[in-house]
Amino acid sequence: MPIQLICLDADDTLWHNMRYFDAAERTLFDVLNPFVTVDVARTRLEEVTTRNLPLYGYGAKSFTLSMIETAGELCGQYLPASTIRKILETGRDLLNHPVELLPGVEAALEALAKRARLVLVTKGDLRHQEAKLAASGVGDRFAGIEIISEKTADVFRRIFSRYEVAAECCVMTGDSIRSDVLPALEAGAWAALVPHEIVWFHERADPPVDHPRFTRLRTLADVPKWIDGID
Repeated sequence: MPIQLICLDADDTLWHNMRYFDAAERTLFDVLNPFVTVDVARTRLEEVTTRNLPLYGYGAKSFTLSMIETAGELCGQYLPASTIRKILETGRDLLNHPVELLPGVEAALEALAKRARLVLVTKGDLRHQEAKLAASGVGDRFAGIEIISEKTADVFRRIFSRYEVAAECCVMTGDSIRSDVLPALEAGAWAALVPHEIVWFHERADPPVDHPRFTRLRTLADVPKWIDGID
């Protein structure tokens, strides 16, 4: 059966994202340097972030709260107010970073839109993701926008049902094995990994082995040809 619905991730699939979070982490480690080493700060930040995800969800606001909490746990009563101000400033920068499309995205979206309906499927803060999509200039390419709290097989099944397309006629493309590939495959769809150079610790997972509906591609520009092969 031909592909009728193409779902696409946003952050680090359409535009740069992790480079700004990496910069925020480096700022946090710098301000905590008088108290702890980078390795200690990184380990605690990952622990706090993982603990907070079920409560705060994904995105810059959640990450800012986790940075503040990390600083508080590591520095205790010795945490200067100036450090908290610097972390808050870093969080505001995350919310205001420029939206820079990855190379070839516009041409790839044009090619994909000729093959099937496009739906954006992304996690994160609703307001921030909407703002980034508006700033990207590619929002009009999509027949639907799905900003969700977590990507699971059940969520993908509901999306496929909402657009009245059978799972085997759907494709999910993104940069995360954990969030884009595995749940889409479990839901019965096809999945293409287009890896980004920076992988967030929470998104690391082993890729499927010899799965007939999974492929790893170099760039988004390679997706149309892969879909043609499915058809």
